[in-house]
Amino acid sequence: MLGAFLILLAIDSALAQTRINESRQKMSELRHNFPLDKFYDVPSLLPVGKPGDLIRSQEFDEYDLPPEVLAVRILYHSRSGNGDDVAASGVVLYPGGKAPRSGWPVLAWAHPLNGVARQCAPSLTRNLLHGPYLSMYVNLGYAVVATDYAGLGTAFRNAFSDMQSNANDVIDSIPAARAAVPQLSSQWIAIGIAEGGSTVVGVTELESDLRDPGYLGSIAISGLDDPQDHYQPPSSSGYETPLFLAYGIKTVYPDFEVKDILTDKGLSLYADVEKSCTDPSKPSPSAIFRSNWAGNSFVTQYFSRNRLAHKPAKRPILVISSELDPVTPISRTTQTIATMCKQGDRIEFERYSESEMSSVFGDSVGDQISWIQARFGNRAAASNCSTSR
Repeated sequence: MLGAFLILLAIDSALAQTRINESRQKMSELRHNFPLDKFYDVPSLLPVGKPGDLIRSQEFDEYDLPPEVLAVRILYHSRSGNGDDVAASGVVLYPGGKAPRSGWPVLAWAHPLNGVARQCAPSLTRNLLHGPYLSMYVNLGYAVVATDYAGLGTAFRNAFSDMQSNANDVIDSIPAARAAVPQLSSQWIAIGIAEGGSTVVGVTELESDLRDPGYLGSIAISGLDDPQDHYQPPSSSGYETPLFLAYGIKTVYPDFEVKDILTDKGLSLYADVEKSCTDPSKPSPSAIFRSNWAGNSFVTQYFSRNRLAHKPAKRPILVISSELDPVTPISRTTQTIATMCKQGDRIEFERYSESEMSSVFGDSVGDQISWIQARFGNRAAASNCSTSR
């Protein structure tokens, strides 16, 4: 009887601690995040609009930003990976002073991947995930246009790591931002960190066809490789997000059935994928994926469309990578850049040998600023392709 009593006491204690932890988590979310509100709501069948058309905008002064940094939320038309009209949200940050005659030069921001749920939108976080860094650029006289990616914030499916979808969201955010904040210049550069690095390389490739004269190039502060590399044994880094991957494939290919690649355990966890910004999968990959999952035709199509170096880039690219990156080994980044160089891309590749990936972001600010100033100053872009191997 005493043993049973102690077990019940332990269970009650564990339940009480769980309730306390849940309460703390909710309080933390309230402190650091904003709730979804009507600003982000649009009908599933959107009014007719072209990519980049502004749906609505809203001045917003509740972010944890310096008082001299002004913020405007935007909602705009973009295109999904399969060409559907979708709504994307984001935020425009710009200086409070008088704009130059040609307008504030623009930095289009591509954030790291952080879930597929609506509440994962960076514009719903009080510090925009990277508020101090973005504010630094605003204080230097630039405007920052930061998309959330479609489906984060808005009630459309997010395509997760689909480079074309995310790149479209970045590109389409620019005309929408100008409609909301007329003080912006027509000239812009894309910057992406972590997985956002591949997104801005995707921007460069898409712009080869779009040929926006205001687009001046991209900065990728990340390792660069193909998503498929992260799901090839013995690599385990990509297996941190197998359910998000399945979700993204389903977004791009609606006919894809997740049950064809997920085990029963994976399917039970997949039901919660839109409830959190963290992939709910905890077991080993073999407990999530079926043994033959990589051979699924939709999986192979998804990986194929997300390979880098699909077409030559007509604008320069700065790649900043850490040699200590645990997710994307520097050797894979070097191979990717070599492939891009062979097709004629102009790439300046800067390797940081002593900076962890978490710190190379800040350590490389000098290189970023010099490259940005050169692009807006209409100076020739450097390339070290011949020495990047």
